[in-house]
Amino acid sequence: MHDAQCPKKTGLPSETVKWLQSLHMSFYPRNVRRDFSSGYLMAEIFSHYYPQDFSMHSYDKGTSLSAKQWNWSQIQRSLQKQNLHLMKEAIYGTVHCKPGAAELLVQQVYGILTNHSPSDVQGQELDFTDQEYQSLLPSLARSTASKSIKNNLTITEIMAKPDVSTNQMKAEVILFKHLVHKRAEKVLNPERFKVKSNRRQLTAKYLLPSSQGHDSPALGVTTSKLHTLSTWSGVSFKEITVHQPARHSQVNN
Repeated sequence: MHDAQCPKKTGLPSETVKWLQSLHMSFYPRNVRRDFSSGYLMAEIFSHYYPQDFSMHSYDKGTSLSAKQWNWSQIQRSLQKQNLHLMKEAIYGTVHCKPGAAELLVQQVYGILTNHSPSDVQGQELDFTDQEYQSLLPSLARSTASKSIKNNLTITEIMAKPDVSTNQMKAEVILFKHLVHKRAEKVLNPERFKVKSNRRQLTAKYLLPSSQGHDSPALGVTTSKLHTLSTWSGVSFKEITVHQPARHSQVNN
């Protein structure tokens, strides 16, 4: 494949990019987050190594939620035959186009199939939100609380699990993290907000201990004590009904 056909920036290490180019896939992923979301390209990658277990005619080239769920469930079943396992959080994030999820998953697959372990994957925090991007913006340009929820709770997540309490909990986790970072910014930059700096108070009051509660695969943070957020979150949801084709198996989230 000619270099002119490759994107200037993929969010992947150069070694992983070269590996993808060598596979001669049906199309090159110019947008990693979007193009790997359906699972079709991922199945195509595995078919180069396990052609008997990954027959491409059984995968859907569509981009609907049902197509994504079908493809990823097929992939997971085929991987189980080879005793291979991918990070469930990364799969979830990839399906729902979470920032950084597809990049991390592709690097994990690269490591599995080539016996190389990219340094970028080692010890990487599973935080598939736009927080890193927001931190690069000037304070006045960063998302508000409501915009942060809109950015990080995708419509496909709501469609996949149209349960009011589940989605309200996800929204409250996003809101909690947003407020933590706002508070942290005030503490770490007191001269900008004219407040007293107290880093010890920040650590004690606003950071959740990782040993408590249940992990949220969508956000990479714990959700213990988040029921207390409902008193000030102001987030409300309306029950919706989504009909999915019966023949498609859903991905376990």
